[in-house]
Amino acid sequence: MTDTPNVLWIMADQLRFDYLSCYGHPHLHTPHIDALAARGVRFDRAYVQSPVCGPSRMSAYTGRYVRSHGSTWNGMPLRVGEPTLGDHLRDAGVRSVLVGKTHMIADKEGMAWLGIDPRSEIGVRRSECGFEPFERDDGLHPDSARQQWSAYDDYLVAHGYDSANPWEDFANSGLDENGELLSAWLLKNSRLPANVPEEHSETAYMTNRAMAFMEEAVEDGRPWMCHLSYIKPHWPYIVSAPYHDMYDERHIVDPVRSEAERHTDHPLMRAYLEARVCRSFARDHVRRHVIPAYMGLIKQLDDNLGRLFAWMDEKGLSENTIIAFTSDHGDYMGDHWMGDKDFYHEMAVKVPLIIADPRPEADATRGRVSDALVEMIDLAPTFMNALGCAPKPHIIEGRDLTPILHDGDGFSRQYAISEHDYHWSDMAAALGVPQEDAHTTMIFDGRWKYIACETFAPILFDLETDPDELTDLGCSDVPEHIEVRARMNAALLKWATRHHTRITATPAVLARQKRAAKDGILIGFWDEDEYERTTGQAFSDLKPLGNQ
Repeated sequence: MTDTPNVLWIMADQLRFDYLSCYGHPHLHTPHIDALAARGVRFDRAYVQSPVCGPSRMSAYTGRYVRSHGSTWNGMPLRVGEPTLGDHLRDAGVRSVLVGKTHMIADKEGMAWLGIDPRSEIGVRRSECGFEPFERDDGLHPDSARQQWSAYDDYLVAHGYDSANPWEDFANSGLDENGELLSAWLLKNSRLPANVPEEHSETAYMTNRAMAFMEEAVEDGRPWMCHLSYIKPHWPYIVSAPYHDMYDERHIVDPVRSEAERHTDHPLMRAYLEARVCRSFARDHVRRHVIPAYMGLIKQLDDNLGRLFAWMDEKGLSENTIIAFTSDHGDYMGDHWMGDKDFYHEMAVKVPLIIADPRPEADATRGRVSDALVEMIDLAPTFMNALGCAPKPHIIEGRDLTPILHDGDGFSRQYAISEHDYHWSDMAAALGVPQEDAHTTMIFDGRWKYIACETFAPILFDLETDPDELTDLGCSDVPEHIEVRARMNAALLKWATRHHTRITATPAVLARQKRAAKDGILIGFWDEDEYERTTGQAFSDLKPLGNQ
């Protein structure tokens, strides 16, 4: 136990904010996550910097917007020189560890160019977002080779679940009444129980691995941050018994959508609705089949978190560990006739965020719900503050949330930003949009959500009068809407053009630039008298740069 708190940063992949009971779901009860909210602060307006796994996570891990770190899509490497939260914390003597998913792709070309061995200590950190990979698990695809970074496949084999691809055949498949193995990559199989007992599921396994790390960390004695990053409830949507049949059609909330949306004349939105995943989830029978499995995965997650929190209480770790719980994006589940994520309606881009700080300074805010407009990039400076790392405003674009956690005041943000690169998608192919134009950006001020679409008209929602985002005002000729679009577009331009790549501009560098004249860089002085009048020092006292 140290005076510096530890941080447990929990992230659930593709978890909607409104599928937790503390955020209002009427049927899916999540008592352990609710209890975390009761002893901390629940944020009601938290937004990710991209509605897609990879770029959203890279923003979370760097504290920087997507347009700054450049990892714009899944599989797009985070450049080798991009500083991360793990790097900043390591400089402060903090052990920064990953248990679970990052979706990080290493910049192998950049490392080769710099002569960095990917197997070296530096190479591993550059490949793992700056984290020490206690256990990484990004999941697989049906035809993937065995995982190289996670021991979960080996764990399954050791417990008798042996195949060429245990992750697929056991954790993400089920058996029909005849014993035939059926893959959950096909949505029709979502309601089958996963072909592995719950105690050996991926969610339970990663929970156990987090405990194993914390046991080790107690012996180590250094302050730590553990990023426990669950791969579920992300698809494939299948869950072990007894969670597979806990929910049925009676527990499904009606979809948020309108016929007007379905008949939109916006080219990009039409292309979205024609994409395969959206056409699939627009069908009611698909929603009815998949959503109960999705709910079961969330219930399983909540139960495992309850097990983890009880274990931390027993070990005395809760007294000195800040716990943050969030998601990397949501899931449409048929809302707005859409599936998966990839756009900016609330169910995709708004995420749950709960932070429980055990320190006495946070006593006054326990159980509070904050309506502050916050972003996922705000977690990095918040954790850095808690763990004794000096602020780095020349790198970090997020804002420290500690004022909200400790006294509920002193934090403000005018806009939240999110971005999406859709060059890879059905939409870009259908519209013939080239890579450089296949980009959208959302800017949201708490009421107006403005989405700039390269080559297409913007989209605008008024969440005050239209909280379900059913009416696009992007081409409205109402004067107020014209004014709002102009204002939001100007704000977006201002955000896009401000400093964001000057990560080497440390305070020391900036101070040296201000001392340019005193350091011997003489520009514009006519003679010695002018120099002495301007600088207040004798010209004869000027020291060459080499003597500084």
